[in-house]
Amino acid sequence: MGRTAKFDREAALEISMNEIWSYGFEACSVKALSEKLGITRSSFYNAFGSREALFLEVLELYFSRSPDRVLNDVNETKNVRQLLTELFKDVCRTRTKDQTARGCLAVNCVVELVGGEQELGSILKNAVLSSIEQFELILKKAAIRGEINNDGKLREKALALQNLIIGLNVMSKVVRSEKELFSAAKQTLKGLDLYHE
Repeated sequence: MGRTAKFDREAALEISMNEIWSYGFEACSVKALSEKLGITRSSFYNAFGSREALFLEVLELYFSRSPDRVLNDVNETKNVRQLLTELFKDVCRTRTKDQTARGCLAVNCVVELVGGEQELGSILKNAVLSSIEQFELILKKAAIRGEINNDGKLREKALALQNLIIGLNVMSKVVRSEKELFSAAKQTLKGLDLYHE
């Protein structure tokens, strides 16, 4: 008698991430995900607990790979203009390389869930707010190092950077040229005096 195939949790997370990224959280019911993973609903609940718990694991996996992960481990020796310019180039490159034009999983889910689904919406809202705070912290450090002027508008610049990253992730679904997409980012970075030639 043959052995039962072992459930590969990592592969299941990867598949689930791509399903949610492509179709949205609400469209990915437990039934739909279970069928895609080739498991029963009870096996799904045994493996993940709930669809919401799976989503949190998917988000963690996604964030570990997304271009803006570099903001969590800022190299003190890297100039902030260079860091930000490279970050936005990477966002544009990553999004336009995706042939299915899915944009950003997190941004897609912010649009879908914030203001509706209470628990997950709150988690996504906090992720965006945390990203704004990270941008602001990086700008403050750069100002202390004398790389940029502290004009009293670092919070506004952090908000503008977050707005830019969200906007690029959405626009990449339509504008499929990396060069064109980055030209939009470049204009904003120049306007904020945060572009590195």
